[in-house]
Amino acid sequence: MKRIITYGTFDLMHYGHIRLLKRAKALGDYVIVGLSTDEFNQQKDKKAYHNFETRKKMLEAIRYVDLVIPEDSWDQKKNDIEKYQVDVFCIGDDWEGEFDDLNSSCEVHYFSRTKGVSTTKIKNELGV
Repeated sequence: MKRIITYGTFDLMHYGHIRLLKRAKALGDYVIVGLSTDEFNQQKDKKAYHNFETRKKMLEAIRYVDLVIPEDSWDQKKNDIEKYQVDVFCIGDDWEGEFDDLNSSCEVHYFSRTKGVSTTKIKNELGV
């Protein structure tokens, strides 16, 4: 079984999120999503519209997602890769190069972002 992991806040779910998860699933058999907790988002000076539990339920309803785990810190990725026996780490290319150190533990893929859509854009257009 080939295991894939990705991380994010996944707030205001949109097509770009679905596309990322679908592409992650195409790389293997089992997709794990590290979902930023509300507390971790505060540390990152980020505010999600939906709380952690709501975002988790939305992700669990998506057929490309097999497991959702809490992301509590920047430093947990390497431990998660070992704990869940991950083969591939993937994330949007806006993080290009930031996680190259994980190449010693698994493959690292940076996916191109979906043009024209982002949570930030949606929030700005809605005035949230």
